[in-house]
Amino acid sequence: MADAIDTHEIPRGDGPVLLANATLPSAVTAGILNHIGDGLGRADILIDKGEVAAIAPCGELIDDGGAARIDLDGGLVLPGLVDMHTHLDKGHIWARRPNPDGTFPGALEAVKSDREAQWSAEDVRRRMSFALACAHAHGTVLMRTHLDSIPPQDGISWEVFKDVRRDWADRIDLQASALFGVDTLEDPAFLPAIADRVAEAGGVLGAVTFMIDGLETHVEAMFRAAEARGLALDFHVDETADPNADSLRIIAETAIRTRFSGQIVCGHCCSLARQPDDAVDRTLDLVARAGIGVVSLPLCNMYLMDRAGGRTPRWRGVTLLHEMKARGIPVAVASDNTRDPFYAYGDLDMVEVYAQAVRILHLDHPSGDWIRAATSTPAGLLGDSTRGRLDVGSPADMIVFAARNWNELIARPGGARTVLRGGRAISRTLPDYRELDDLMASKDLGI
Repeated sequence: MADAIDTHEIPRGDGPVLLANATLPSAVTAGILNHIGDGLGRADILIDKGEVAAIAPCGELIDDGGAARIDLDGGLVLPGLVDMHTHLDKGHIWARRPNPDGTFPGALEAVKSDREAQWSAEDVRRRMSFALACAHAHGTVLMRTHLDSIPPQDGISWEVFKDVRRDWADRIDLQASALFGVDTLEDPAFLPAIADRVAEAGGVLGAVTFMIDGLETHVEAMFRAAEARGLALDFHVDETADPNADSLRIIAETAIRTRFSGQIVCGHCCSLARQPDDAVDRTLDLVARAGIGVVSLPLCNMYLMDRAGGRTPRWRGVTLLHEMKARGIPVAVASDNTRDPFYAYGDLDMVEVYAQAVRILHLDHPSGDWIRAATSTPAGLLGDSTRGRLDVGSPADMIVFAARNWNELIARPGGARTVLRGGRAISRTLPDYRELDDLMASKDLGI
């Protein structure tokens, strides 16, 4: 097969379609496969009425002539991908507010300046919609975005989010988590106000944790506020090279002590890779006991961590996914920032993210079931067990590649692919950056 599915061959009506000679990862299906090694198997997939109607070894599905048969010639098929940690409100501001030096402090200051000067409802809505159009074209079906929630921005961005979630409901299932520095909780009026706003919007409570006096008290207050409102928790944790940063341990201890009943996710956890083995073991044992999921953001953290002018970085900035997974801790990878001061690049393409994660984090030799880190594991952490899998009865939302195995996919992640939603090919035309040109004048810089 020289290319992905010829979309002209896919019927536009409601009739059944048989995708013959597909390659599937066994980790994301309960279907019966002819296994070919490296966690992959061959199968035929019958799609009917927008769902996966059957999966069987090649040639075993009886075609009564009613299904349109398309031979994939071994093309790899993945379920629609799950991007569980993004920042849609920050996305695509690079042209008007670049990071001056590529550092974490530079990103913080640039975003703060841009937010205070330009984050109107229209600005946030248009940039969010542009980013979602990219993610949809690439094959993402479920996403969580963090929203900067320091007043007065919370009153703007959460209302925009609710509108955008409704507008995109037939294409991407969208969630949101609050984002603010944990030191904001020193204002006693802030937490109940933001927790109520999050609850009203059906969101998730979250914060950036770092080592400050009273951190344990602030973290426990967040657990109590979330428990009282039935909210999940999603923290940005220890995004630093400082080995003394161990708020991940504090979060895990608090979860155990409070017997928190909701889902907890911790993102980044970079400093863990800088700590001695005995400290790592103690923390990860607590994380496993607490049932916390961890998401690594390899592209953003390699961009930011250990950056200094004129000096080659000495470490990768990613957390210890292998050690976590070995303990049964749910682990995922995600996009994080997109064309903003925290990460200058990216396009919310989870195929690219996964391919780079394989290279950066050594998710190979063997590839095994690591594809779950971009599919079923993040879906589960986001509370949706129907996403990230291809089982009989699941939505026929999938990506079909010209690549026939992991090596071909990771070697050429930008290669031909066809995105199916409800078993029908969608347009993969990406929005042009020129669509945002009128938003790119920086008001305070005069450019």
